[in-house]
Amino acid sequence: MSRVCELTGKGPMSGNNISHANNKTRRRFLPNLNEVTLISDVLGQSFKLRISAAGLRSVDHRGGLDAYLLKARDEELSTGALKIKKAIVKAQAAA
Repeated sequence: MSRVCELTGKGPMSGNNISHANNKTRRRFLPNLNEVTLISDVLGQSFKLRISAAGLRSVDHRGGLDAYLLKARDEELSTGALKIKKAIVKAQAAA
């Protein structure tokens, strides 16, 4: 399982550990990923996603999973999130 947020595309970053003696060694900053179950109002179904804490706040800010996915760019979404987005678009077109 890769350490990438399924909604925002946020992944590991690299930087330096800097000691008191100003020695610099490379390190990785990992995103704060959580396995969360989100519910789609349009589909009436729940989905398990591995998203960052910042991504979860973004979903709440935009008004739920459906609103977030419809506004998100396809490049930053994972394949699973893209399938959910296409199902939501299809369900809205049928309604």
